Amino acid sequence: MSKSVRIHPSILNADYSKILSEIDRVAKVSDLLHLDILDGKFAPNTSFSWEQAKYIIDGSSIPVDAHLMVIDCDEQGPKYAEAGCESVTVHVEATKDIRKAIRNIKSHGTRASLALKPSTQIEDYLDFVDDVDMFLIMTVEPGFGGQAFMPDMMDKVHRTRELIGERPIWLQVDGGISKETIEIASAAGADTFVAGSAVYKAEDPAAMVSILRDLAQTVQN
Repeated sequence: MSKSVRIHPSILNADYSKILSEIDRVAKVSDLLHLDILDGKFAPNTSFSWEQAKYIIDGSSIPVDAHLMVIDCDEQGPKYAEAGCESVTVHVEATKDIRKAIRNIKSHGTRASLALKPSTQIEDYLDFVDDVDMFLIMTVEPGFGGQAFMPDMMDKVHRTRELIGERPIWLQVDGGISKETIEIASAAGADTFVAGSAVYKAEDPAAMVSILRDLAQTVQN
């Protein structure tokens, strides 16, 4: 069955000194902007402070998909939703009360998503399939852009797609998505793709977004 394909460029590898201009380079061809928030505790890296993130959310020319790789998702998730994000993703490994966090995020009219690290099994979170708007399957370990895609995660993507069934839940993959890997992830069942290095290291980032969309869509048709 053909599904919609969504491309969410990650600005983790963009030029932070001109971040709003970097967003504008891909805005017309992208669905949402992927904003990775790393606190150096949940994952071994830091990205944007709250003040920097708020500046991006307020100034972005496209809606923001925030991915919180932080230790206090219960508090931070609703905070990013209230700030105006279109979608907020919290990690199951860093959320104390998952159902409450989802509910608090959604109370702001924001899409709520659950992310799973590579070692976390989707079957452990079956109870939340009717609560979320998206599952995010990490295809690298959280922490750094430019890591190699983990093809062994495709079985988990496939299992998650089966779990979702006909529900209107997006299935996102994040990590190592490029011209060489996006078709593999699409064939496994993903319909929403985060691409960072592949986009912002390309000579023409917007053209790369379009190429990635075409490749993923070809598999879906």
